[in-house]
Amino acid sequence: MAFYIIIAILMFGVLIALHEFGHFITAKLLGVRINEFSIGMGPLLWSQKRGETQYSLRAIPMGGFCAMEGEDDDSDDPRAFSNKPAWKKFIILVAGSFMNFLTGLVLLILIFGQATAFVTPVIADFIEGFPYESEAGLLPGDRIVSVNGEHIFSKSDLDFFFSRAGGENMDLVIERNGQKLVREDFPLVPREYPGYDRLMYGLTFTVQEATPFTRLQQSWYSAVDMVRLVKISLVDLFSGRAGIKDMSGPIGIVNAIGEVGAESESRMDALMNILNFVAFIAINLAVMNLLPIPALDGGRIFFLVVNGIFTLFTRRRLDPKYESYVNAAGFVCLILLMVVVAVNDVLKLIQ
Repeated sequence: MAFYIIIAILMFGVLIALHEFGHFITAKLLGVRINEFSIGMGPLLWSQKRGETQYSLRAIPMGGFCAMEGEDDDSDDPRAFSNKPAWKKFIILVAGSFMNFLTGLVLLILIFGQATAFVTPVIADFIEGFPYESEAGLLPGDRIVSVNGEHIFSKSDLDFFFSRAGGENMDLVIERNGQKLVREDFPLVPREYPGYDRLMYGLTFTVQEATPFTRLQQSWYSAVDMVRLVKISLVDLFSGRAGIKDMSGPIGIVNAIGEVGAESESRMDALMNILNFVAFIAINLAVMNLLPIPALDGGRIFFLVVNGIFTLFTRRRLDPKYESYVNAAGFVCLILLMVVVAVNDVLKLIQ
């Protein structure tokens, strides 16, 4: 368990460092002065200046930072971030999340590259006694393309959205012979079937041989699903379906990755399971950082848009101090939220 926790901490740190590297490389390419690029946080272990940039290695292997000239205030340097046009600022701000998404996608390609076959959302047959096999219901060969308004890319999508339905009727869209058919309030619910010791939906699905194309396709679908899962989690949080107690911070995530590794049957299974978890965290970081939350990249992009609209109508720029005030307040709120989540994670561990 301790071995996997160490691996989890290092991987978490790598994800944040890659995020900052995205900012770093695009800023360099777009002519922004970088004062310091650091791998890790906390006390300085090693530092060397090359050109105008100080490259640092710090003691805590969690994250890093890219300190751009004029990032948080005005600067007279023409190469300062604050003096660059809006489109360059946008690219630099988005680049961190892009790197995290790309990292997650590459990890998924590595994982799905090992697959020999995929289960598809195409119905192969029905368990004996299934009551809705008909032209007006479902038939073998039907592809389920939507469940309760959510598009279905893979069999794992079906499992997830069937589970979210909570045993209630569902709105389905199926594809049959090239035509899309709607099945509203369809009573496809788990029930008892002879010979099975658990509730079943009564469907079996086709298996597709894995090819280089389908491996890439499934990797992309999985990445899209992870983005959608972040959206669903946020909706659940704001709708009250989930609460703060269901959230996890770095402590909970590292512990979860450790458990995933420790509970796997072999080292190879552990590696694949951890990589899948890390891919989800990478894509989660990519999406969360683009939300219009103060102190995050998305919040800065939001101010970039607001400033552009303000300048368009007034021919004047917003005073940067307002963004600084909002970012400072947002940073304090994020720290408080992280403390609450960290306490919650600790309480879960000791229970």
